Amino acid sequence: MLRISQRHLKILETCPRQFEHTYCDRLTLPINPTQQSKTQLGSDFHLLMHQRELGLPIEPILARSPQLNTWMEAMLQTAPELFERDDRTWRESEHVRTLEINNYLFTAIYDLVILQPDRADIIDWKTYPLPRYKKDLDLEWQTRLYLYLLAETSKYLPKQIAFTYWFIQSTPQPKSVKISYTLKQHRQTQTDLLALLAKLTDWLDASVANRELFPQVAASTGLCQHCSFAARCHREYPDSPDASTFTSDDLYHIPMLPI
Repeated sequence: MLRISQRHLKILETCPRQFEHTYCDRLTLPINPTQQSKTQLGSDFHLLMHQRELGLPIEPILARSPQLNTWMEAMLQTAPELFERDDRTWRESEHVRTLEINNYLFTAIYDLVILQPDRADIIDWKTYPLPRYKKDLDLEWQTRLYLYLLAETSKYLPKQIAFTYWFIQSTPQPKSVKISYTLKQHRQTQTDLLALLAKLTDWLDASVANRELFPQVAASTGLCQHCSFAARCHREYPDSPDASTFTSDDLYHIPMLPI
């Protein structure tokens, strides 16, 4: 059974061929040092908030970077209600939900879930500033899948569930975007998921039976210029950072990527 996360869905919808190279062929490229540093800092912050939620020591994590303590204190001052506890509330950090749909196992790992008798709140930490277009968050597969899975695997109605992104790096203090949920959105997500899964099944079957490659995104979209697989797909762009640094020979096989 193939595990599907929001990252899988995003890549699959954007470019099926990139999905094939990444998750079927299991190819990747080394991450440049700058991006690696940002990724590690983000991972450390998520670990920090998880440890704090569990009541475990956080000093070793804080010692890795002064930025971590600054971000944590900013969150505590900006939204103290997020960290309040009472007898009517159940909460869990790094909460996992799974759901099988048409022989695919959908998985979501929530940064923080806060459940009350009549409402459920999903909290997600983002260690970058608030995006320019907040409305685009409604269309992100993370938003859609996380809301959908919680509604499908709990007693809560869609209207009782909300998703809040917290952008830690926003200045002068962290900023949030709260996204409500409706039954109409829930049904649309289900329709879109089933349609995407049907395509994925067809592409996988064709790949196994006839060695057919997954479809490519149209070159006119310009997405290939920023894709690590541009050379492999015979769409090379001399001005692209990826193309100027790596070639298809630099790709190497890795184990199946975690969600």
